[in-house]
Parts: sequence; structure tokens; C-alpha cells
Amino acid sequence: MTNIDTSPAGRRFDLIAFDWDGTLYDSTAVIVRCIQEAVVDVGGRRPSDHDAAWVIGLGLAEALARAAPDVPPEKYRELGERYRFHYLRHQDDLVLFDGVLPLLDALAARGHKLAVATGKSRRGLDQALHSVALRHRFDASRTADETFGKPHPRMLLELMEALDVTPERTLMIGDTVHDLQLARNAGCASVGVGYGAHSTEGFDALAPLHVAHSVPDLAEWLLQRG
Repeated sequence: MTNIDTSPAGRRFDLIAFDWDGTLYDSTAVIVRCIQEAVVDVGGRRPSDHDAAWVIGLGLAEALARAAPDVPPEKYRELGERYRFHYLRHQDDLVLFDGVLPLLDALAARGHKLAVATGKSRRGLDQALHSVALRHRFDASRTADETFGKPHPRMLLELMEALDVTPERTLMIGDTVHDLQLARNAGCASVGVGYGAHSTEGFDALAPLHVAHSVPDLAEWLLQRG
């Protein structure tokens, strides 16, 4: 990110809200594997990589139900427990994408308010924030279990209200169509990232301002045009 102007002059967005998994955190492959293992554990048909990845970003209960259409509702609780079991086993394998911390620091120095809007649970997000010493870098966060899950706009509307920012001054960044639809439903602009859970083929219909194919690409766009 050398030679990029990080001054507040000309800042387009006051609030930048990030999805977590697949956008800041390199966790897509692990989550896909955990979903697949959990479904098999409760007797369901193993979802394909594509089907397991597609539900990432939704609230956990909805994600697992969609990934396992042949699992009866009475097994959903067990399905969730098995997912958490497998996820905890792999939690230490998860890391931030290279370049995320310098990007967040540069955005904060430029005066942007930073937030997280995620399908994770509050407990899961707090554990992740603590483990990578990120808590102090975000001004607010919302999780799927404390408000409506994506793509319902409530999550982003609550963040805007808490940080006193209007929709036209808010940007949502995420790696799934659920994130981009969330932004559209909340009346906000969006940027997609192409290195996470979803193929970018479905992004065009949701009109993101940019699709970044790496963290350096994302950083360059944000610090020049955000």
C-alpha cells in the first residue's frame, strides 16, 4: 500500500462495514469442511463444496438447514452442535488474510469508522476478535444471533444508527451475494471480494462499485476511492 494517499481529504464513505469470514478472515475452506462433516455426522448427504460455500454468510441455523435439505428439523440442534465441534477443532488453523491489519490501520488513520457485519454468532466473533487482537480496530459490530441475519438489512441499519452514519455514506464489503444483497436492502453501496466463498459471477446483478480479487486490490481501491 505504498504511495497511496491515506489523508481524509475527499473521503467518500464515513463508515466501512466488513463481512468477517472470507473477507477479512481466511476461513472459507475450513468452514466448508466443517459443514460437510457436521451434515454427515447426523446422517445427511455430504454437501458439495459449492453448496457448502454458498451458505457461508447466512446465520448458522439457516446456513446449516440450507446445506442439509435432507436432514429433518428435529436434528438441527445436533447439526449445529456437530458444526461447532468441528469448527473448534480447526479454529487454530484460521488466520487473517495477509494485508488486512495494515489496511484497517490505514482506513482508521484516514478517519473512517470501521464495523463488522457477520453471520457468525456473538460468541464466535468475540473469540475471533480476541484471538487476533482486533477488537480495538472496530467501532461496532453486529452478529446474526443478536439481530436479523443477512440479507435482511437490520444488521447494517443498526450499525449505521449506532455510529450515526447515513446509508449514502456507508459501504459494505463482503465475499458473498448475501453481503451485497444486505447492502442493497439497506440502501448502501457495496464492494465485493473475489477471494472468498462465492464466485463473482453472481455479483454483477447486485451492482457493487468494485470487485477486488486480493487484499492489495481491495486496499488500493478503498484508499483511492473510498
